[in-house]
Amino acid sequence: MIKMIKKVTVALLLLTLGTACVSKKVYTDLENKYAELKKDVRKVSDENEALLEAKNKLELDQSALQKQYDQLKAERDKLASDYAATSNNLKTLQSSYNALEKNSDDALKSNMDKNRELLAKLETKEKALAAEQERLNKLMSDFNERSQRVAELEEMMASKEAGMKKLKETLSKALNAFEGKGLTIEQKNGKVYVSMENKLLFQTGSWAVGAEGKKAVVEVGKVLAQNPDISVLIEGHTDNDKFAGAVGQIENNWDLSTKRATAIVTIFSENKGISKQNLTAAGRGEFAPIASNETNEGKAKNRRIEIILTPKLDEISKMLNEL
Repeated sequence: MIKMIKKVTVALLLLTLGTACVSKKVYTDLENKYAELKKDVRKVSDENEALLEAKNKLELDQSALQKQYDQLKAERDKLASDYAATSNNLKTLQSSYNALEKNSDDALKSNMDKNRELLAKLETKEKALAAEQERLNKLMSDFNERSQRVAELEEMMASKEAGMKKLKETLSKALNAFEGKGLTIEQKNGKVYVSMENKLLFQTGSWAVGAEGKKAVVEVGKVLAQNPDISVLIEGHTDNDKFAGAVGQIENNWDLSTKRATAIVTIFSENKGISKQNLTAAGRGEFAPIASNETNEGKAKNRRIEIILTPKLDEISKMLNEL
């Protein structure tokens, strides 16, 4: 544009010089045109500078945009690469998930089957446990009941034992006058044993009770009359010497021991306070010695009457059978 204006200006000057004889009006017009052209040239020059400045600015902006574009492109390429890698990872994970899901379904089904089986076993065991608990409760109830019966039985036995101890003490007092005359009183195994040697009761080969011996037996009978719940076993014992009495009356020691026991029972029977149902006579002969028959002292101890006093244990036996 500026170059074209310069060409027009030069053409006008040449035309002016070539026509020296132009009119003032023409000159003036030319001069005005020149001024306008000059003004236009200045304006165009200013515009050109503005355009040049705008161009430079645009070039700078273009450079910045190009740089930004390159940066965005690099970021896009990186994102594309990351996307591709992520996509591949996703596919791998999806494949693994599918495999896991399949395995999980299989495992879940297997576990469910096992759980059903375990639940069935647990239900069976619960039923068995309930039955066992019921049985245990019954056993516990029976145990408590039996424990109570045992306590009652022990209390009853202790009472019987105390009663027999008291009976022994009573007999000891009643028979105190016969101490040292072959009479002993002993408590063992829940029973009271009154042992009387033959020297207190009988003559050799006889079953008739002497006067002194009868006093002792009568005193025992008085105590027995006060204790109607006592069973009385009278045992006759001899040494091992052969019986040498009258033939036909006594056959042997066994027969003699029985007659002597019966003689004691007869004396007890004279006491109306003694129930004959509580009395039992037994002959043991020489077959239950308490000492050696090789000495006279031993034989004297073996020749005896034993009165065995036993508490009636009907209630205790009944309780034992119920246990």
